[in-house]
Amino acid sequence: MTTTTIIIGLISLFIGFIIAKILEKKKATSTIKNVNKQAQVVLKEAKIEAEGIKKDKILQAKEKFIELKSEHEKVIFSRDKKVIESEKRVREKESKISQELDKNKKLNSALENKEKDVNYRMDYLDKKKSEVDKLHQSHVQQLEVISGLSVDEAKKELVVSLKEEAKSDAMAFVQSTLEEAKLTAQQEAKKIILNTIQRTGVEQTIDNCVSVFNLENDDVKGRIIGREGRNIRALEATTGVEIIVDDTPEAIILSCFDPVRREIARLSLHKLVTDGRIHPARIEEVVAKTSKEINQEIIEVGKRTVIDLGIHGLHPELIKTVGRMKYRSSYGQNLLQHSREVANLCSTMAAELGLNPKIAKRAGLLHDIGKVPDTDAELPHAILGMEWAEKYGEKDDVCNAIGAHHDEVEMKSLFAPIIQVCDAISGARPGARRQVMDSYIQRLKDLEDVAFGFSGVQKAYAIQAGRELRVIVESEKVDDTKAAELSFSITQKIQNDMTYPGQVRVTVIRETRVVNIAK
Repeated sequence: MTTTTIIIGLISLFIGFIIAKILEKKKATSTIKNVNKQAQVVLKEAKIEAEGIKKDKILQAKEKFIELKSEHEKVIFSRDKKVIESEKRVREKESKISQELDKNKKLNSALENKEKDVNYRMDYLDKKKSEVDKLHQSHVQQLEVISGLSVDEAKKELVVSLKEEAKSDAMAFVQSTLEEAKLTAQQEAKKIILNTIQRTGVEQTIDNCVSVFNLENDDVKGRIIGREGRNIRALEATTGVEIIVDDTPEAIILSCFDPVRREIARLSLHKLVTDGRIHPARIEEVVAKTSKEINQEIIEVGKRTVIDLGIHGLHPELIKTVGRMKYRSSYGQNLLQHSREVANLCSTMAAELGLNPKIAKRAGLLHDIGKVPDTDAELPHAILGMEWAEKYGEKDDVCNAIGAHHDEVEMKSLFAPIIQVCDAISGARPGARRQVMDSYIQRLKDLEDVAFGFSGVQKAYAIQAGRELRVIVESEKVDDTKAAELSFSITQKIQNDMTYPGQVRVTVIRETRVVNIAK
């Protein structure tokens, strides 16, 4: 029973499984059919939509083609129009050229006729010219006979007269130009120089080659001389100074061209006289010690000078050279005072002209360092000073200004003429320098001789210490125009042939006097 039931159950399960499969298969078949139907519907709709899109694209392409075609036709039309216009212009030019050719033919024929006429006239002119030449020659011969001069001589006289006239006109032009330049430049130049001089005031000191050593009494003279003159000989040998002991009461004269040696001798004598021990060994000891003190003082003077002037970065050797200027003089003017004055003048003038005042002050202080060499040098002091400045690392503007302040080298900057002018200003101050009387008198005589070297000069006087030359001319030989020419010629000759400080004014005086006597 149980087995039958199980079998029946299994059979029923199998039958149910088969029925379920059949039903599932039918359901899948129907589903597939529905899907196929839907797919066909979608495909139809897609085909319809694709046909619509295709038609739209074809319409758009046709429209674009029509548009491009119309643009192309427009371009072709414009080109055809331009070609037609070009052909028209070419035809017009051809017609104009043909007209011009016709005109040229007519002109050529007219020119040929004119050329024939000109040739005829040229022949006629040649004949007339030959006749005129013959008449001119005959007139020249007649003039030569009348004047007693040949053609060449007449030409020479004419050239001479023209030269004199041109020279007079040139002198008048030069004179007017110079006066105009003076009017425009003199006022500003005077203003700058006067402001510079007035703002820089210094005391002038005059040194010479002799120092006087004062004594308390004349008994000290014997001790200084020593037994058989041994002390004075030792002093002269160690210091290089000539010691003059004469009848001057309570004074001994020290003579030497070197101020440093003279100062060493003076201080050494002061120490020896104060100490009372005067003998050759002590003299050598005191002189050696004093020499070291003076050298140290020179360095201190140089340092104080550069500090006072506000100059920085100067080489120690140049500082020492600046200090040595204290014991040097130039034409009786203390060299250190002169250099300090020039430095201040240069600084002020450079500031007035808009230049760097520090560079100008530096160059002004160092411009005369070549005057204090340790050994004898054959170079001019300006060149020597320039070489020292280059050696110790000074700038090019400073070196050039030092070397060019006496025109030994070419001026390459505006600082060089400033140094030259300020050096002349410092040396030209009243009482600043002394000159040897003989050379001074000779310079004045040479100035007067320059004037007497020109014809028509009656008298010549050098006045104002050689700053002005008055020339009196003979009124019969020199007229007003020649007086101006004579003044210019004398000035040029003085500039070329003479050496002088500052400027020399040449004044030519022409005077006419008429005297009658009433009886």
